[in-house]
Amino acid sequence: MTDATNSTARPAVARERTRAHPPETTEGWYAFHQILTVDRAALRALPRDARARLRDEAEAALNALAKPSEGGWSAVVPLIGSSADVMLVHFRPTLDDIGAVQQALARVELFDHLRPVYSFLSVTEAGLYHASAQLAAEAEKRGGAVGDATYRAAMDARVAAERASAHVQRRLFPPLPDEMPYVCFYPMSKRRAVGQNWYALPLEERSQLMMAHGMTGRGYAGRVMQVITGAIGFDAWEWGVTLFASDPLSFKKIVTDMRFDEVSASYAEFGEFFVGRVGAIQELLLP
Repeated sequence: MTDATNSTARPAVARERTRAHPPETTEGWYAFHQILTVDRAALRALPRDARARLRDEAEAALNALAKPSEGGWSAVVPLIGSSADVMLVHFRPTLDDIGAVQQALARVELFDHLRPVYSFLSVTEAGLYHASAQLAAEAEKRGGAVGDATYRAAMDARVAAERASAHVQRRLFPPLPDEMPYVCFYPMSKRRAVGQNWYALPLEERSQLMMAHGMTGRGYAGRVMQVITGAIGFDAWEWGVTLFASDPLSFKKIVTDMRFDEVSASYAEFGEFFVGRVGAIQELLLP
């Protein structure tokens, strides 16, 4: 009796697992967040003219990186209420471009006096949960499979249509919003605990949960600009969230609201939060 029960249970588990495939994503710019603290004691030990020279060299280097000819942008975000002093945010078209940013800053003498606290490498993404769930259901109905030629052709068409939309273009290639100078960044992952494993849920269920989550975010349109970056394969955390706002209280309100969505309440894990205001490197240095 026990053997018969087990033999009927195993195929059901196997069938469920085949439904838990990942959604399609489309990517844009690579993103690199550098969290740094200033060695103020070392800077104080320098003569005033040497500090001025370091400041001028760093300012010139960061101004050159701010709006590069290859696309993307960089910003200096002095942090407030953090154990670190500054966050540098870089968006670039390719991973090699991010590497070039690292190399350029490594040549700046001021960075000998800045200690890395944390860094986060990722890429902007738009997750196509609804399209993935719909096309997976269609594949099952016609007796096909996710990833077969028919599915792939339909998905490629959906991805092309999504990438052509202005909304997705802003998600993949986000501007630096001048009217929203406050910045909040945090990494996050989806939970994989027993009984709370996001990756074991059927795609249809994940699609519904993410749709409800997205509706909460849309309620803050005009008050908060959200940039979601994927880091699976790049970092221990799976996503980065960078928020911009004109009022920093908007960060508290949107994060609170989103934590009451089921997808966050049941499946989200959050890392450290870093908050500041877009500024200039001079704000961190002694006169």
